[in-house]
This record gives sequence, C-alpha cells and structure tokens, in this order.
Amino acid sequence: MLTDLTIAAARDGLRAKDFSAVDLTMAHLHAIEALNPRLNAFITVSHAKAVDQARAADVALAAGEQRALTGIPLAIKDLFCTEGVRTTAGSKMLSPFVPPYESTVTAKLLHDGAVFLGKANLDEFAMGSSNMTSAYGPVENPWKRRQDDTAVLVPGGSSGGSAAAVSARLAMGATGTDTGGSIRQPASFCGLVGVKPTYGRCSRWGVVAFASSLDHPGPFARTVQDSAILLRSMAGHDPKDSTSANLPVPDFEAACRRGVKGLRIGIPREYRSDGMPVEIDALWQQGIDWLRAAGAEIVDVSLPHTKYGLATYYIVAPAEASSNLARYDGVRFGARENGGDLRDLYERTRAEGFGPEVRRRILIGTYVLSAGYYDAYYLRAQKIRALILKDFTDAFGRVDALLAPTAPSAAFAQGENMDDPIQMYLNDLFTVPANLAGVPAASVPAGLDANGLPLGLQVIGKPFDEETVFAVSTAIEQAARFTALPSLRAGG
Repeated sequence: MLTDLTIAAARDGLRAKDFSAVDLTMAHLHAIEALNPRLNAFITVSHAKAVDQARAADVALAAGEQRALTGIPLAIKDLFCTEGVRTTAGSKMLSPFVPPYESTVTAKLLHDGAVFLGKANLDEFAMGSSNMTSAYGPVENPWKRRQDDTAVLVPGGSSGGSAAAVSARLAMGATGTDTGGSIRQPASFCGLVGVKPTYGRCSRWGVVAFASSLDHPGPFARTVQDSAILLRSMAGHDPKDSTSANLPVPDFEAACRRGVKGLRIGIPREYRSDGMPVEIDALWQQGIDWLRAAGAEIVDVSLPHTKYGLATYYIVAPAEASSNLARYDGVRFGARENGGDLRDLYERTRAEGFGPEVRRRILIGTYVLSAGYYDAYYLRAQKIRALILKDFTDAFGRVDALLAPTAPSAAFAQGENMDDPIQMYLNDLFTVPANLAGVPAASVPAGLDANGLPLGLQVIGKPFDEETVFAVSTAIEQAARFTALPSLRAGG
C-alpha cells in the first residue's frame, strides 16, 4: 500500500513515475477519512489544498524537478502558523485564528515540494505529556495492549496528533515541537523516530510560543533516514529569528551511512534511577550491547545535576509561558469574551480561552516571576540550568554521544496518572535535560514491552552535531530491526 511506504521509498517511486503525487496524497486523505474520526489526530484536514499541492508536485515531477520532498504528504502540528489555514495551538483561545503568513519551517517544507494534509492535534499550547489537554479532544494512540485491546492509550504529548498520524499511516512524516520531550516521548509511545535538533537549528518564527528558550521544532518519521530527510528541509538560518544559528545545514541523510565504529558512547549513571522499570533497564542494556557490537566504545559518564532537571524545567518553562501567553487578552487577536470593563474583558477571555493545565502553568510562572520570589525560584533555576549545560559540556569532552531511555514507561491509558500533575510531569524525566542544555537528541524505537507496546532509546549529541546522532540512531535501528505495527493503521 502507498501509505506503508517510507519517505525515501516514496521519493524514489515518484521520481520513477511508479505512482503520482495525487495518488499518494489521496491514499493518505482516504486513510484520514477512515481513521481520524476515531484517532482525532487532525484538528483540521486541508483536503482541497493538499490535492492542489499534489497536482503542482506532479507538474514539477513531469518537468524533471526533483526537490527533496516533492509530492510527500505530511502532517503539520497545529502550533505552526500556516497561511490561510486555521492555527489553533489546541486551544479555544486561538480557535478563530487564520494566519496571514507561513512559519519559516513550514515555508521551507513547502519550498521543497511537500504536501500538507492538515493540522495535527496537540496538548493545548504544547503543555502536556499525553495529548489529553487539547480543547479539541484527546488523541488516541493507534497501538493497543496485547492483553487488553479495549484500553484507549495516550500517544504522548504534546505532539501526540503528529505522532499518531504518522504511526497510523495517515501521513508519511510530521512536524512537532519539543520543549521538554514533546517530540521524543510521543515518538517512543507510538513506535516512531522523533528528533529534537540543537536549539537554533530550526527557526521558531511562526511557531506559537510556549517557552521561548526551550522550544525546538523537529520531525517525526518512521525511519531514521526519513527523519534526516525532513530535518534537512526544516533546518537553516532565519534572520527573522534572533536565536537561529547562522550555520550550514549538513547532509543528515549521508550521516545515516557513517556507522559508529570508533565512536565513544557515554552512559549517564544518573539516568539509572532506583525506581526504573526492569523492562526499561533491560532495553537500555540491550542498546549498549548493540552499539558495542557495532564497534563503539562504551564509557561511563556522570551528569550530576540531572536530578534537578525536572524541577528546573517546571520553573523556567511556566515562567516563560506566563510571559508569552500574556498577549492573549481578547483585544488584538484570538477569542474574545465581552466584559463590563477592560479588566473584566481580560479576565473573562482568559478564563474561557485557556484550559486547566494552561491556567495552572501561567499561575506557577507568574508566581515564580513575582516580586520577592524571582531570586528564590527563577534566578536559582537559571543557575542550575547553567550547571546542567556544564555537565553535558564536560561529558562531551570525553564522548561523542550519550545513550539513555526516552521515557520511563510505555504508553499509558487515558485516565491513568491524569489526576496527579506531578506524576504526569515525571514522563519528561529523561528528556528535559537535553532541552535545558539545548543539545540535539533523538528517540528510536528499539523494542516492545510485555504488553506489546513500543519502547524507545534516546541518543543525545553535542551541540550542532546531529550527524553523529543520526549515525548512532541508525546503528540502533539496524540492530533493533523494529518491524512491529500498530493495531489501528491505514490498511491494517
């Protein structure tokens, strides 16, 4: 089936004229029509626009034009502004918002010939680890437990719609954003490859902001090679983003063929906590053995401030969120609730427009930034963040990359852990430090748990050394030979 093709295989098939871009796009649109009512992976489906883009791709292919993604159908996380297509950030606050401009990342993908199928569901304003906080309803993970196919599992968050769409074969790849693990954790839960590049590698311009110093746009795909193809199109300097790195974009796809012989792979001892599930620990050890067998040297390293990572993140991220979300006041754009005076308008608009998790984080952020608490919380958290970055810098003086688990568990069911925000925040235990340090990281599907659910291993690299991350990820992919499929998928 066309929906089972990888991006690399579809690219070759389109160029060989084995099928057309319209054929490929229509196959995915039919899959969305059949499965999205259940999975809720898309908030908006751009049927007519996708077909028009596919027809344009066929014209380009007939003329011999061969851009990186010509005719490849993708899902776009509904946090990326898309010109003329509603962008909601998963919130009632932005439900009427239709951007008059295109984000830099999506503009780059369109320039390379991609077809946009629609906007993928997400936790509201990217705040969550389960895709249960969306104002447009939760997303269902297409995977099922082997012994209990009645339980509805979460796809992870915040980019759960993107992950579910790619896993269920509703799209060939997708964009996501990773602020504390929101690409890598859903990738692990849905059996995908998810890449968080170095901070500054992909422009944040036109991406609805959560926490500006932590947000990382990146790709989802079903193979490491596909994720490399997508990231090369997404990345690059953008003068509109002051944090964008003015560096050349390497050939990430070529890096997948480098191998790992002679590389030094660090194993951070602090990630091996006392309460780690046996299955996660065993998978991690399996990953170590795979890389050693492929010719890498395994080195024990220490990241001593890891234990403070989660607490630091949940001070810095809400603080930046409270500042970024102050703009949603019912005056300039977005939803508006009428009030008796200006203050009443603000209060009514924000109370109606934001869901409970967003309100919780705004309140936390406003508190830690308030007079009398700024030094005690926010300033101290920034100092710890600097120490976490130093830990990574010191480790990368000895090794080329790090290997760790992606998440502390497989996907859990809707309703599990939901009443305890702290338990939900622990889902980001292994992913948050890389965001605080701004270093690149990827999750690669590496095995199944006892219930037949996917588990991921995480590769963490040096700043702007995504090439080594792709090389190590490919070695894990080749050793793991992960071929398991979700229960709910196009043609399944």
